[in-house]
Amino acid sequence: MAQIVITAQLRDEFGKGAARRLRRDNMIPAVLYGHGGEPIHVALPAHVTTLALRTANALLDIALEGHKPQLALPKQIQRDPVRDTIEHVDLLVVKRGEKVHVEVPLQIVGEVKGSAVIIQDQTTITLEVEATHIPAHIDIDIDGLEVGAVILAQDLTLPKGAVFTGEPEDLILSIQAPQAKDMGETVGEESGETEASEASQA
Repeated sequence: MAQIVITAQLRDEFGKGAARRLRRDNMIPAVLYGHGGEPIHVALPAHVTTLALRTANALLDIALEGHKPQLALPKQIQRDPVRDTIEHVDLLVVKRGEKVHVEVPLQIVGEVKGSAVIIQDQTTITLEVEATHIPAHIDIDIDGLEVGAVILAQDLTLPKGAVFTGEPEDLILSIQAPQAKDMGETVGEESGETEASEASQA
């Protein structure tokens, strides 16, 4: 995953009032922490940060005056419950070569046979992976699968160096037949259409 450079500013004012002022200036309050160092309170440019955090596990390269550049991963993002704008970000400092545990999105690829239904039990997967090699997503290949097929964690193709932290037999998704209810509705609709057609001809 590519690193996203963000120029941050140190902040020395805290509290709700200071946070509101930052947001009015199109900045997002954030804190950098990790590796035993003291937390660093910063302000991030709202537009660039919002775009960057649309990507899961975005690797940020934080440029901060008076400090060495810091690589960081978003660990907690607080959002406004109404406007869904970002209000605060906790950033975990990471090092090159360091392994981290992250939730990576699962992406379905391909199509099943016929009218089979996909029941997805997991939408993300927890991986231990190098901080600078976090995949954007893991593909689940369902192309040509039939009713009764299942995909377990051990069936997924992971990038080199990535390790799944759960059980190999963890269920990811299954392929099932359409629900009888759905089939019944279809039959009922067809029957109703036939009756209506016969009535109009009588």
